[in-house]
Amino acid sequence: MDAGTETGERCAALARSLDEPLAGTAPVAPRWVCVEHRGAWPQSVENHPDPTVAAFAAHAAATGWRLLLVRRPGRRGDGPARVYLTDTAPATARTTLLTVAGPSELGDVVLPAAGAPLPGGTVTDPLLMVCTHGRRDRCCALDGRALALGLMELGGVDVWECSHLGGHRFAPTALVLPTGYAYGRLDPAAAVAALKAAGSDEVETALCRGRSTWSPAGQVAELAVRAATGLRDAHALEVADDARNADGGTVVVSARDGRRWAVDVAAAEGSAPRPASCGADALPYTALRATEVRPLDGR
Repeated sequence: MDAGTETGERCAALARSLDEPLAGTAPVAPRWVCVEHRGAWPQSVENHPDPTVAAFAAHAAATGWRLLLVRRPGRRGDGPARVYLTDTAPATARTTLLTVAGPSELGDVVLPAAGAPLPGGTVTDPLLMVCTHGRRDRCCALDGRALALGLMELGGVDVWECSHLGGHRFAPTALVLPTGYAYGRLDPAAAVAALKAAGSDEVETALCRGRSTWSPAGQVAELAVRAATGLRDAHALEVADDARNADGGTVVVSARDGRRWAVDVAAAEGSAPRPASCGADALPYTALRATEVRPLDGR
């Protein structure tokens, strides 16, 4: 076991000290459903003690949606619960809003198939979901909650606490909707910058873990093209994702203006073992990196 784990050092501090790369670590989920839930969250949303919530989680997973439980920082709010539906695909990125009286009505929420329109009214401003799922990891409980409360106090930021996003070791971590870009190691200024960029249909690439629309290799490739070209338009790039590239390979990225790039993505071992979560054993890890970005078609 790593010495840092033995002394109780938190996983986020260890990952930061190892400078573990952020790119390619976003959760993979092209579509998200965020349900306002002001009570306590169990360690696993899928095993929620409320059978209605558990059934909705199972339905969401079976139909290609990723469920998040969300609440205002400090569990503020009352009245009907909000349900946000998001499609993160560049061509159709959109968030819509429904309301339900409570969990008993979740069975009435329609989760459309991929490519189908989303029900509900369009949400025009981007949302920031900050992971504060303390029963999953104390880094999210401490760092995530501090970030969410700090942003709430700043005002002018549509910020929510959310359940497990993955990547505790990058806490504070957050998701921007509708674009689906995830971020790690955020402070309030960086979080505001990411949300401000999304409000202009752009991407803030600093501290970005990737777009949840794509596989890990696709996330790395897209961010590498943005780094090489300076493209900030959130909807400008499409990734030809291939399951065979899960652990690396050549990923083709296309722009709306016709330009295309081949990005070589390779797995590289980390410099030292680290725990993926607080209290876990320290294990070797690999990170995906873009080794070359090649323009195609001579453009």
